[in-house]
Amino acid sequence: MSGEITAAFHMADVRNKRITRRRAVAVGELLAGPQAYPLIVQRRLPKGDALLMAEVAGLQGAKMASALMPLCHPLPLELVRIHCEPVPERHAIRVYCECASEARTGVEMEALAGVNAALLTLYDLSKPVEPALEISAVRLLFKEGGKSGLWLHPQGISANERKRFAPKLPQGLPGTRCAVVTLSDRASQGQYSDQSGPCLAQGLQSLGGELVSQQVLADGIEPLAGHLHELAAQGVGLCLCTGGTGLGPRDLAPEALQSLGGRRVEGLAQMLRTLSAQHTPLAWLSRAEVVQFEQMLVIALPGSPRAAAQCLDILVPVLGHAVAMIDGQGHP
Repeated sequence: MSGEITAAFHMADVRNKRITRRRAVAVGELLAGPQAYPLIVQRRLPKGDALLMAEVAGLQGAKMASALMPLCHPLPLELVRIHCEPVPERHAIRVYCECASEARTGVEMEALAGVNAALLTLYDLSKPVEPALEISAVRLLFKEGGKSGLWLHPQGISANERKRFAPKLPQGLPGTRCAVVTLSDRASQGQYSDQSGPCLAQGLQSLGGELVSQQVLADGIEPLAGHLHELAAQGVGLCLCTGGTGLGPRDLAPEALQSLGGRRVEGLAQMLRTLSAQHTPLAWLSRAEVVQFEQMLVIALPGSPRAAAQCLDILVPVLGHAVAMIDGQGHP
């Protein structure tokens, strides 16, 4: 039999994913029973201090995740923290592992590996006293970073866990009047259906923004500049424009924003190019522009739906805070 044989598994290709701050917290329990539990808590087990050794084992387990799981990417962990919490009403030890890194993929497996290593070590040190031990309720508590942002386990998170780990949601856009403008000669003439505008509109609404305007305009300086004057007069606080940021003769969105005479926000524009370049080197050809015009933040993004969505993902961690500052709310 001839032909190429392909493997039935593969490591995920993350080369085109963007490097972001990632964090994950996993949790699990050892049900130690009435005999072993007090000895664990009092650090009097025959083999030694199980709680201290569990912390060491958890650290090592998290760092060895990629060696234990063949398809797990090796990551440079910047934080591994193990916390063991006695639960006297169940004679249990609840173990948490918190991991963090700046990477292209998440640290969930590292956190889970850390919890399991700590629990197995507690089991090993406790079994001479009580063989009827049980490891249970191992799960990911939450993860942060990447495209999905904050994810919480459906079983929820307790008030104490929320206080200890402080999972962070990006500052949203509640109550912010938002607008989306698509710049395209062909789309404005009905030659094709706009996809980038609806994508941005949905993204703004998911952040709590109030979408008050969504328009498709022809390329050029005056159509956009005139429309932005109207939006500012209507009290719009944030306008996302898509299209017209390339090097073509009709790509004039940056010039339209600059004609408003507002304040350029060069840091945001540079952030868009720098972080988008992790997806594609073509990002360096973008002339993305950001301007504060009166009380409105105007951002010119690329025209392709994928690039526009990626740029909005890049902006999410700072967008709400930027709009709040323009509105005079200052720093949190």
